[in-house]
Amino acid sequence: MHVSWSGVFPAVTTQFHEDLSLNLEATAAHLETLIQSGISGLVMLGSLGENVTLTTQEKQDVLKTAIEVSNGRVPVLSGVAELSTAAAVAYTQSVQELGADGIMLMPAMAFRPDREETLAHYRTVADNTDLPIIVYNNPIAYHADVTPEMFEVLAEVDNLVAIKESSGDVRRITDIINQVGNRYVLFAGVDDLALECAFLGATGWIAGIGLAFPAENQKLWDLAMAGEWEKAREIYRWYTPLLHLDVGTKFVQKIKLAIQEVGLGKEYLRLPRLPLTGVEREQTLATIRTGIENRPNLG
Repeated sequence: MHVSWSGVFPAVTTQFHEDLSLNLEATAAHLETLIQSGISGLVMLGSLGENVTLTTQEKQDVLKTAIEVSNGRVPVLSGVAELSTAAAVAYTQSVQELGADGIMLMPAMAFRPDREETLAHYRTVADNTDLPIIVYNNPIAYHADVTPEMFEVLAEVDNLVAIKESSGDVRRITDIINQVGNRYVLFAGVDDLALECAFLGATGWIAGIGLAFPAENQKLWDLAMAGEWEKAREIYRWYTPLLHLDVGTKFVQKIKLAIQEVGLGKEYLRLPRLPLTGVEREQTLATIRTGIENRPNLG
């Protein structure tokens, strides 16, 4: 299966009202801003989208909103983060019926799978849908590592088309290419490794903090794809303190706070996440506000 996916695919937050009900209007407004910035696709309901705190109906409502806003301008993908493989299959089939353009598939969330269990999960979901799939490899968060050797095994599965590489080890980009060539579209998955991944061969970026700084985020990626490394480094050095907010257990809180600071949404979160408080909040706000104050002139 061939897909033309490349470029920036932000992993979009789900906006809530203060009572923590879905705010589909605010989500839609944010999506339009992102599309206008020049992104190439939307990933809804990933980790930043607080997938596991939403009911199935809520997930479908968010996804329908994104499909309506996009109106075919960019592909719309849904994150799939279910406790079991069977639940992942059922949810994937439901989003295919809604008209999603693909999925980003996480491991089954219930336990730490071994190699064969991880392979079986991805094969089984892929075998039960016609949608193209991004394999989300994040062993730090999800305790399942899809290694370059495993990607070679999975290469026979036609609709496993791309990899979100979030192991935190930028060497994986080269290892995957050496193992399987250009079999998969490679997406950078950790914000503060994005430029390094681009240099090594990634052609896409599933971005986080770019939700708050979409123009700068897009400019950085465009420069990297054009091989204008000196100009890209200049933006990256300004951007890196903000990109660091994408790393660690509080990344959803920090990125939602940044979105609020720039006026593109609210920081409301569903339990068990709580808003940042105290020193951690002040340090995060200082980073965000310094970034806003020193925003580069994009010409």
